[in-house]
Parts: sequence; structure tokens; C-alpha cells
Amino acid sequence: MSKKVFYNGSVYTGTLPLVTALVTEGDHVVFAGNDLEALSYAEDSDCIDLKGKFVMASFNDSHMHLLAYGAAARAAKLNEHTTSLKEMLDYLKAFEKEHPHTNGAWLKGRGWNQDYFTDVDRMPTRKDLDTVSTSVPMCMVRTCGHILCVNSKALEIMGVTDDTPDPEGGAIGHDENGHLNGIFSDNAMDVYVYSKIAAPDKDEVKEMIKAACRELNRYGVTSSQTDDYSYLRAIDWRTINEAYKELEEEGQLTVRVYEQSNFTTLDSLKEYYESGCTTGVGSDLFKFGPLKMLGDGALGARTAYLSCPYADDPSTCGYPLFDQETFDTMIGYANEHGMQVAVHAIGDACLDMVLKAYEKAFAAHPRKDHRCGIVHCQVSRPEQLKKIADMGLHVYMQSIFLNYDIRMIHERVGNKLADSSYRWKTLEKMGVSVSNGTDCPVELPDALACMQCGVTRTTLDGSAGPYLADEAFTVQEILDSYTIKSAEASFEENVKGRLAPGYMADFVILGQNPFETSPEHIKDIPVEATYLGAKLVYQK
Repeated sequence: MSKKVFYNGSVYTGTLPLVTALVTEGDHVVFAGNDLEALSYAEDSDCIDLKGKFVMASFNDSHMHLLAYGAAARAAKLNEHTTSLKEMLDYLKAFEKEHPHTNGAWLKGRGWNQDYFTDVDRMPTRKDLDTVSTSVPMCMVRTCGHILCVNSKALEIMGVTDDTPDPEGGAIGHDENGHLNGIFSDNAMDVYVYSKIAAPDKDEVKEMIKAACRELNRYGVTSSQTDDYSYLRAIDWRTINEAYKELEEEGQLTVRVYEQSNFTTLDSLKEYYESGCTTGVGSDLFKFGPLKMLGDGALGARTAYLSCPYADDPSTCGYPLFDQETFDTMIGYANEHGMQVAVHAIGDACLDMVLKAYEKAFAAHPRKDHRCGIVHCQVSRPEQLKKIADMGLHVYMQSIFLNYDIRMIHERVGNKLADSSYRWKTLEKMGVSVSNGTDCPVELPDALACMQCGVTRTTLDGSAGPYLADEAFTVQEILDSYTIKSAEASFEENVKGRLAPGYMADFVILGQNPFETSPEHIKDIPVEATYLGAKLVYQK
């Protein structure tokens, strides 16, 4: 196996102080230490002068949607054109002209956020999208992924009327006169909208995955814990699995994937498990992870399930996507059969339901090292944090969410709940394993920007915050949250997340040392190169 010696650098192995050199053999690390000892491996080795650059284990995004990110690369990028509703509509008109959609193809886009609109104080409606096209069906997804808007042509294709009922865990929007306004949220998106959009075939799925992996590598990410099955229910999970496995066999998979397997019914989960797909099965490049469930919606869309009405809209508390019995049954089955579980919970009322289901499952079938967890864990109360710690749950935080949520958290949930929420550092102090990620494509998979928010507790531009400054992580803690802590989320802390002998040679070379960079400029540190198993997969 070929050896590579990387010397004359600043290498973070997972502990301090920094060392200067790294030696790899095959796809693993065999040495980390000083230059003199490293260069003793120089014979028959490739020697790379790091020229003082900073090296660390590459980033492991512990919760995202890789397939959806690959699909978003082909869609209208609304996050780049969302300062006003007018700007968004003008962009869509130009996009449709440059990318004509024929033969029933849908015009799709993602990334709008009504809180950033400067010209109106509302979400877009079908009437707005109709100004772009009345002949091409359109589907524009909010940045959070929990609410979308379609135009009148799409409603016609969907066959939805003013009298169509809301599905459980979802809602169909109406205007003040009771007519459809084109807005659909959560389960209503799957039931009525996505079910009418033609599913891509396996080759298209593979192209989406490759596009996403290229972008992840550019950000220094080589591991993705991803919820792909929920992207488009019309794509069978077997097709997605086959796409990943074929890419691995072809040598084209440049990100290690741990599939957060999203299912909504017990029958589908049983079929999956009985087919041999369960936590830990797979290879170093594609492996099955936890049962993933979406417990509620998002704060920005006011669909996260709160224990009290929204402070800025007392007409709603949001809603759960499942009833308690379904949570109990699904989580109970997975736990009984040795599967890990990860549940999206943003609102505190949703968190109550999920914690209750975990308590019931663990009482029926106790497990010492289940690694079950809470995805997001944003709005919370102190007694809930204690339960999380007592049950040994893992928490998947997204510190990048602070960039937006700081601006509206008090307004949305009120001061009392805001003051006990986003308490990820408190959880860590209580002994909880807390990993980091971006929920991409909700946010870009920009690990360094994400980490900056975790250290500063402010917006990226510094215009708002700090919010709960005592919850700020140190630079070392935030680096660990994106490496070794993320590895803990997938039972892989003994093989990746550090640069030490025996660990996978997955690492990133940065243009600056995060320990020596002003916290407010961490996001500006350039990614110079990314290695997967000692193989270069990105170079600036």
C-alpha cells in the first residue's frame, strides 16, 4: 500500500497541542507527530510539504439531505434571490425563459424565506406564481423544506379543490375567502404535491448524488448522515440504495454515507428491516443508520409543534406529524429490533411526544448503547434537557440555524421559551453527545460558517446576537462537534473523526488555523484540499 507523508504543517489530531506531520498508508493514518519522525517514513512514500497549513479530520455533517441537495442543484436557487418577493418572481421568469419546461415537466425551486422579503410581509401564493406561468406547473419550496407554494396549473394537475381535506400532520392553505392559495405544508406536500411529480430514474438519482458529493467535498465534508428516502416518496428506497452501491462499486462515491432511513408507517419499516437493512449494515462508504422520523415542522413556517400558541400568531401552536401511538409503535419496533432512532423535534410539544415514546421503548426493551437521538432539539424546557441526558440520547444540532433564528426566536415563541432553547452547550455539559451539521439544503453544507455561529452565538454578519452567550462553544469543542462527535452519532468514533493511527485518513487542509482566527472570521477560512481515505477528492 502506498504511503504519504504530510509534513511542515499544523495538524489537529483531536487533542492539543497541535503536531506538525501526518503519515498515511493505504486509506488509514499510521502516524501523527513531529516532522523528524514522520520523515522516517519517507522512503518509497509521497512527501507533501504542507507549508504551514492547518490540517484536521474532514467534516462529518451529522444531519442533512444529500439527495435533495443534489436535486436542488438543478432547480431554481431561490435562496440567492429572496430579498423581496418581486426579486424572486423576476428571477423565476428569467429562469423559466432560460430553462424552458415542456411535456408536463415541473418548474421547481427552493430557498425562499418570507421573513427576508422587504416588499411584502407574507408568503408567496399561487397568484404570485401565476405571474410567472399559468401553463407550466410550478413548485417552490421554502428554505426549511416544510412548506411550499404551487401555481394554479399545479393545482389543476393535482386535482385539489377548496374542499380537499387536510391530511394528518399537514395543512392546505386557503385565503380569507376560503379559496386555495397554493400553500401546502408538511404531510400535505407529500400527499398532494410530490405524488404528482414524476420520479427520477436510478441514473438521474446517481447524477444527483455525484453533484451533491462534489459540493460537499468543496466544503471539506467527507461524511454525510443523510435522510434521503423522504426527498420524493415516489422514489423507492431500494432505488436509492442501489444508486449508492453502484457509485461505490464504480469508485465515484466521494462521501461516506450513513443513511438516516425515513419511514412513516410500521409496515414500510418492517419491510425494510426484514430485507436486512438495519443500523450498521453496509460498508465504510454506504451504511444503513437509524430509523429517521419527522416529528413536526419548522419555526420559520410556524409548523413546529409548541406547548403554547405562537407569540406572533396565537391562532396556532403548529402540529405534530404523527400521533403519540404512531411515535410509540415505530420507535418501539425499531428499538426492540436493535435499530438506532433519530427523530426531528423542533417544538417543545413535539419533544414531549418523542421523549415519551423513547421512555416507553427503553422501558420495554432496555439497551445500554442505543445512540438514539433528537435531531435539531431547538425549542426546549429545562426538564426536557434533563430527560435527554438521563436517557443517554444523542443530539444533532445545527449551529448554523442561529444565523436566521436569532432574528425571530423571541418573536416566535416568547421570552420564556426562548431563554431555555438552543441549549446545546448545556446539554454537552450534562454529558450528552452533541454533533453538528447543516440540514442541507435547508442551509449550505458550509461547515466553517456553521461552526462560526456555534462559537459566536451571533448571526454570520454580526448584526444580531449574541443569543444566550453562555451557550457558546470553544473553537476546540466546535471542531469536535463536526468530527469526533458526529462519528459518535454513527458508532464510528473508533475509526474516524480523529487523525490518529488506525483511523481513516479523511482530512481537510485549511488556509488558516481556526485556533488563531478571530471567531467572527471562521467562515472566511478557505478549504484548500479535501482527502477521503488519503485520496485527494477536492483541491482549490
